[in-house]
Amino acid sequence: MAQAEELMPLIISESIRKREFKRGKISAGDLNVLLRSARVDLGTFIKGSRLPAKTQLIKAYATTANGPRRVVYLLAVEAGDLFLLFYRGKNDPIGENVTIQNPAFKKELHDYLRLLAVDIENERFEIHEIQF
Repeated sequence: MAQAEELMPLIISESIRKREFKRGKISAGDLNVLLRSARVDLGTFIKGSRLPAKTQLIKAYATTANGPRRVVYLLAVEAGDLFLLFYRGKNDPIGENVTIQNPAFKKELHDYLRLLAVDIENERFEIHEIQF
């Protein structure tokens, strides 16, 4: 008997989408990369500061047609929801050092967490189902 596929939602807030992707549009190729890399078991848990309760940051590496990317997700542990935070090239100031010790990452992390909270409150987000 075939095992049923599990689904996990990948949530992308409007404000973060507009900041992370040119013209605020996610290409089909980039969306495919996000869906492939949005796997808790393939990512690395990293430290953050001032994270919402019961959440964890996950860093993933992805290969795209435009070069390597560093992707950071926020995992709501109990709900099992993943929220996209960053989608950066490895030569970007954040992508080159995705750690809380990087002042650029720390500042943007706090800004993005605030943007994410506002977008969720105002229901400005899109949901993509990840099958694994």
